Amino acid sequence: MSYKITRKNEAYTYEAPGHFDVRTTRLHDAKDVNQGGITMGLSHFLPGGGCNYGANAKETVYYIVEGQMYLESEVGTPDEIKTTLYAGDSYHCGPNTKKSVLNTGTTSCQMLVVLITPPQE
Repeated sequence: MSYKITRKNEAYTYEAPGHFDVRTTRLHDAKDVNQGGITMGLSHFLPGGGCNYGANAKETVYYIVEGQMYLESEVGTPDEIKTTLYAGDSYHCGPNTKKSVLNTGTTSCQMLVVLITPPQE
């Protein structure tokens, strides 16, 4: 068994492709524990900040800690394909799901992002 504790001063920033007006902070890398299945970060989106429509190869969970985020996804009910997530709301999608987010609020949005690498078959 292995583990990793990340103290708040140990998180690091990085550039995320397709993102704009955001500070992305990595809390855990997939390689940190065991065979490396989970990556987690806290993203700070300025008003008007977001991520372009596209997909990644990982299962994804977004949790809105503070603020709001407009979400557009290729899957869901008509009310869910284009919706706004508020503090306390979350979104979970499978690998290769196209989606985008945009902070349409007037304050910054803090969004916890969890990426899960699919098991190797």
